Amino acid sequence: MSDETLDTLPPLPLPDGIRARYIDGNNGLRMHVLEAGHETPGNDAPERPMVLLLHGFPELAFSWRRIMPALAAAGYHVVAPDQRGYGRTSAHRVAFDDDLAPYRMLNLVRDALGLVRAFGREKVHAVVGHDFGSFVAAWAAVTRPDVFRSVALMSAPFAGVPKIPFGTAAAGNAARAVDPVHDDLAALPRPRKHYQWYYSTHAAASHMDAPRQGLHDFLRAYYHHKSADWTANRPHPLTAWSAAELAKLPTYYVMDLEETMPETVAHEMPSPPEIAACRWLPDAELAVYAAEYARTGFQPSLNWYRCKTTARFGGELELFDGRTIDVRSCFIAGASDWGIHQTAGAFEKMQEEVLTDMRGCHLVDGAGHWVQQEQPEATIRLLLDFVGR
Repeated sequence: MSDETLDTLPPLPLPDGIRARYIDGNNGLRMHVLEAGHETPGNDAPERPMVLLLHGFPELAFSWRRIMPALAAAGYHVVAPDQRGYGRTSAHRVAFDDDLAPYRMLNLVRDALGLVRAFGREKVHAVVGHDFGSFVAAWAAVTRPDVFRSVALMSAPFAGVPKIPFGTAAAGNAARAVDPVHDDLAALPRPRKHYQWYYSTHAAASHMDAPRQGLHDFLRAYYHHKSADWTANRPHPLTAWSAAELAKLPTYYVMDLEETMPETVAHEMPSPPEIAACRWLPDAELAVYAAEYARTGFQPSLNWYRCKTTARFGGELELFDGRTIDVRSCFIAGASDWGIHQTAGAFEKMQEEVLTDMRGCHLVDGAGHWVQQEQPEATIRLLLDFVGR
């Protein structure tokens, strides 16, 4: 799809006070952003502090629609991009064999930094990241604390910077061990697989682009399954990164071996009355996600996972070995969000070692993984308390 065609897409159903625009020439992208509090201050008014909101998977800048007006009303210039490979930042379809390097973590941080500079800013008052956007926000704070002056992580704990292997000279040239957990998962009495490694396969995008139940119903079941509306979401810490422990996770994280993700979530498709009662994601708003993913496909967003599961890009992240996040920070998630505990010890390590100036760790009742959509009022209160300090 050409940039000219992007310009002809129908406008998004945005709340009053939010506008959509494109930022050209940012790290090779034409980036689609939503903006609130964008009014130009007068000569006697100070520049509004910027708050940058980074979405996760399978979301869009649109996921922040209920948060942005309140932050703008509190005096902030709020910017939420469709990140690389998502929504209207995606001008064309991406194939599995296309170059994976643009989706590596440091390049995603470069996208965020370039956007800040495009707005003529030297610094960001706060960067807020949800789900995979939490990792982009965390790495922004690790690599450029001079620019990203505070960070709020949501739904995905950051366990820190990977370490360069230490003391290997005495041990000789021993190769790094291959993680046995995937073979162990497949060998369970109920054979399983981890969703991130499934997302990294050649077939995953085709499964999700053309699900048997239709894209709208696939996304409905996916969002429902990971929300507080699915009452079986009762997360608790895992004790280890092992097959036996990982098998305790819901199937949207540790899937049955022979099922696709659309088949996995289809088992938990909400009933028509449950869908009608879903005020946080009515069908008209879900249709926005369905239309955008129908246009772009899932491959570019799945490339983020591929960069995580391959060892190809790990070395450049190890460059920051020993760094912690030393700017002001907080963590916000739904109390019914298994994402907090999907990696054993990450939630605890984040609080004890990684975030050295942590101002709060909040688990919001009545929310699963989509905390800013499921419980926007509570999320707004927590963010305003954090960014206003």
